[in-house]
Amino acid sequence: MIDPKPQIIIVGSGINSLVCAALLAIWGKSVLMLERNDVLGGSIRTEELFPGYIHDVLSCWYPLFLGSPAYSVLGPALEQAGVEFMQSEYSTGLVQPNGRGIALKRDILTSASRFDEIAIGDGAALRRMAQQILHDDAGLLFGLLGQNPYGLGTLKLLFSEWRKRGIDGLVEFAGNSLETFRRWSERELQSDFNCALIAPWVLHTGLGPDDAGSALIGKLTFAAVLAGGMPVVKGGGIRVVEAFRAIIEQNGGQLMTHAQVDRIITQKRGKTLRATGVTVAGKVYHASEAVVCNVTPRQLYGHLLDNVPETVMQRARSYRYGRGGMQIHFALNAPPPWCEPELRHVPLVHLTESMEQVCLSVAQANNGYLPSHPTLGIGQPTALDPSRAPEGGWILWVQMQELPVHLKGDALGEIPIPADGKWNETVREAVADRVQIRLENVMPGFSSSIVGRKAYSPADLQALNHNLVGGDPYSGICSPDQFFWLRPFASSKGVKAHQTHISNVFHIGASTHPGPGLGGISGYLVARQLAQR
Repeated sequence: MIDPKPQIIIVGSGINSLVCAALLAIWGKSVLMLERNDVLGGSIRTEELFPGYIHDVLSCWYPLFLGSPAYSVLGPALEQAGVEFMQSEYSTGLVQPNGRGIALKRDILTSASRFDEIAIGDGAALRRMAQQILHDDAGLLFGLLGQNPYGLGTLKLLFSEWRKRGIDGLVEFAGNSLETFRRWSERELQSDFNCALIAPWVLHTGLGPDDAGSALIGKLTFAAVLAGGMPVVKGGGIRVVEAFRAIIEQNGGQLMTHAQVDRIITQKRGKTLRATGVTVAGKVYHASEAVVCNVTPRQLYGHLLDNVPETVMQRARSYRYGRGGMQIHFALNAPPPWCEPELRHVPLVHLTESMEQVCLSVAQANNGYLPSHPTLGIGQPTALDPSRAPEGGWILWVQMQELPVHLKGDALGEIPIPADGKWNETVREAVADRVQIRLENVMPGFSSSIVGRKAYSPADLQALNHNLVGGDPYSGICSPDQFFWLRPFASSKGVKAHQTHISNVFHIGASTHPGPGLGGISGYLVARQLAQR
């Protein structure tokens, strides 16, 4: 029996919703989570695509979560609920179509030595980068990412950093944060190969190497992966979702699927507008304290809420989504025959010719063209968790982040484009064929070991998760005008960070600070705020 009047209603069930609900339930709040799909988890989705092969269809890797404040609180409960994170001594690597490859272990100094083997001096550049990101700027950088940007904690942090650095030091930090990856890498690295090794990590927030802020993103993600690795959940991400569900229910919370919220009900009390509940298929669910929404800005202000100030509506309409993503899953009856055998042990290998090719692929996608030589993120979850495949079997989790949302053409002129510019099965499978041929260059004969292949186009990604607008896996590009204090957009009529113009309606998820990924930080921050009320 559903509680007719919980204290807090949470709309959506992604990682931030699960973190928020679990913390609030543990801290004594009554919580009801409503999910429009038939399964919980948002972009955490695990399916047996082929008999005996367990695939994480969308997200797969958990370095952000293991380093988050949410995990520091919820880790023991998740472990007690059966969640086990699998690690490897390897972190990442690069392979080029000519067969040249490198596998890096989970150690900064060892990786720096490998850089120096390629070009003397690049190892020192990597050490300087890691020192800056993980030590010198760590307090400021992770402090900004890990708390409410408009809160007192951020003011204290900036004041403390001002006392240490002075105004010139803070300005220098801001300037470095806006630098492009191309400019930084051409200045700091001697080897094109080492540039190509780091460049694809820029793509993991929707940016490209020529975009402002891409140097910071590339350095941050690469250094964090080298230091912390790329852990996966044993048995698939569904185990995390199941554990969160158990924690929430054991502490009195409730969860519903097939529950699409149509409207947030608001009521004026004096001069204050407050939410009192939501409607689902005509049925009203009341909330005595707050409504928390894990949706995109356009969904929240353009659909769920009425009487939105025009300036807020304009900002929501102007919120920008990025390029489309694509997932291709291969089930193999044997480990892939890598041209560089050590790559078999690496959780996530990028395939690209060069940094310049990454830039070109981004430009082609931004202009509506299927890229000629797309960058491939080749995940190998079975290298960490063999239980996901039958004995001797293997899984390749391939991600592409340089695809157009609306199709205008194919850079190679080989794939016919539909007149309406929309993704369809023919285009999707043609792109998947191109990817398979590209993989054959670095895994000669790998196609003969394929048990099954399943591809998801940008349109398919949006169908799986309503927040992935146009197939953007990050629910909004992380350009400087949509990052830190400006995510989802600049303060307007009381809208800032996770606060909406209605005092008890809160906004969480990848479209809010601190952005995409499986860190759960926005859910954590809002849970703390609501628990203190």
